[in-house]
Amino acid sequence: MKDVSDWKRELRVKVLDRIDYGREMSDQDVEDIIDEVMLQDEAMQVCGIRIKQRIRKELFDSLRRLDILQLFVEDPSITEIMINGREHIFVEREGVLKELDMQFESMENLRNVIQQIVAGCNRTVNEASPIVDARLNDGARVNVVMNPVALNGPAVTIRRFPGKPITMEELVRRQSVSREAADFLQMLVQAKYNIFISGGTGSGKTTLLNVLSGYILAAERVITIEDNAELQLQGIRNLVRLEVRKNTAEGCQEITIRDLIRTSLRMRPDRIIVGEVRGPEAIDMMQAMNTGHEGSMSTGHANSAEDMLSRLESMILMGMEMPLQAIRNQIAAGIDIIVHLGRLRDGSRKVLEIMEIVGCEEGRYRLNTLYRFREEGRQIEGAVQGTLEKEGELIRDEKLKRAGNGLEKGDCRER
Repeated sequence: MKDVSDWKRELRVKVLDRIDYGREMSDQDVEDIIDEVMLQDEAMQVCGIRIKQRIRKELFDSLRRLDILQLFVEDPSITEIMINGREHIFVEREGVLKELDMQFESMENLRNVIQQIVAGCNRTVNEASPIVDARLNDGARVNVVMNPVALNGPAVTIRRFPGKPITMEELVRRQSVSREAADFLQMLVQAKYNIFISGGTGSGKTTLLNVLSGYILAAERVITIEDNAELQLQGIRNLVRLEVRKNTAEGCQEITIRDLIRTSLRMRPDRIIVGEVRGPEAIDMMQAMNTGHEGSMSTGHANSAEDMLSRLESMILMGMEMPLQAIRNQIAAGIDIIVHLGRLRDGSRKVLEIMEIVGCEEGRYRLNTLYRFREEGRQIEGAVQGTLEKEGELIRDEKLKRAGNGLEKGDCRER
């Protein structure tokens, strides 16, 4: 009996021969062609119903979806998919990384899937421009690195987000943050403190930014600025979502995060939320925070809250020559709170530190640690145990007083 993969390959060729490329074909049209080809194939007549259904879905996914990846893109338990060339595919489920016992049939199949992904958000990737960021229709973040940069074949990383936005209650249930710290962060957002979220890759920065945005009053005008639109702000009617535009083969002008931050200042925002600061746009973000746009938020990569301050200094220097003292004054005046996240060795994501920037004196930041995670040991199952302990009181409490001398827990409903 013929191998299933060879069989499917022959059927796929027959389907491709029947597709009319001169007109727009719907998914239903393609499914009808697949059904006709399978019905006319003699070998298919002796197959069981489950094998027929499997081959039908795999044929359709290879033509109109993401081929063998489609099954994992649809799996809500998978948070990350990593492709290292044609033969090595890894997925992360519940913090555990596992290599799959499957591979793309050919390098051409993999390249077709990549082109399908990037074309869906008007991006291009080729040998002349081998690196691209894109996203899937469900909002999943995609990074692609092609040859000649990727030596062992195209590298694709897909970061998936939950279909239903995670709430603060869910984070508390998962012990990612304590109840006390969660209520404290809610008060800070409501009182319009400028908050910067730091952490490593996969530590949950975007998730926490989404959660904190749920405490913004529905009447406020909010502008989000991102490289790739990932934020899932809920319940805000006066919302403007902006996304950068890369240079394209058609000659379209590049529009950067810096451009978007600057133009957002003319759009009368109450708050500006930048998905991630990673370059010279840091100076524009600091200036926005310092010019009346209180309650703004952003994220950045760093190993600690203090390290985030050093990284911001470096990023500002990328875009503007300024005395270091002036940069530190800008940062200290612009950012009120840094929330640092980490991914522990058991795969769990936790708030590790909440730090207040009190000011800058004699060239040094005055920092006040409000909460810090302290590890207590490990359970038999291997889970890291610890507590996010309160260490200090908020010093710069003027905004809280203006907002009502300390907001009550129920003042703003989490959406």
